[in-house]
Amino acid sequence: MNTNLLLQNLRNVPDFPKPGIQFKDVSTLFKQPECLQEISDELFRLYKDKGITKVVGIESRGFVMGAIIAARLGAGFVMCRKPGKLPAVTRQATYLKEYGTDTIEIHEDAIGSDDVVLLHDDLLATGGSMQAAYELVKQFNPKGIYANFIIELCMEGLDGRHALSPELEMTTLLTLHE
Repeated sequence: MNTNLLLQNLRNVPDFPKPGIQFKDVSTLFKQPECLQEISDELFRLYKDKGITKVVGIESRGFVMGAIIAARLGAGFVMCRKPGKLPAVTRQATYLKEYGTDTIEIHEDAIGSDDVVLLHDDLLATGGSMQAAYELVKQFNPKGIYANFIIELCMEGLDGRHALSPELEMTTLLTLHE
């Protein structure tokens, strides 16, 4: 994987969404065809032999690569969304994040016990949204669950990897130390 290409195209937005937060904006990776292809190729390489049948993208930036990797793997795509965005019966979980609390939902009929699930999100910071998504997906009793992030932040006050269940096999494409 061309890590330098991705790092050169990643935008840092200071003080967003509140003062003191250094927001890592992956939209600049998505708008560059070379970066989009690089991420897609690496995710496919990592998960092509895992038997993935469903990819769960976490709202909202997790939808972009989640849907792309689902298509490449021949898997279904499931949206994990904020409350009120999914039209049918849902299951939900509330979690803490670095600047407040939030809730996510998945459709009640989204995942079956024969599925092998890949959870995907753009960024691992505190781990709250991924742990909540993991707990939701576990309720469906799938055969397996994996997790992936484009970016993992490793800095003071952010210990997302250790907030996740130790039984969750996880990969990240970029690890940032600041």
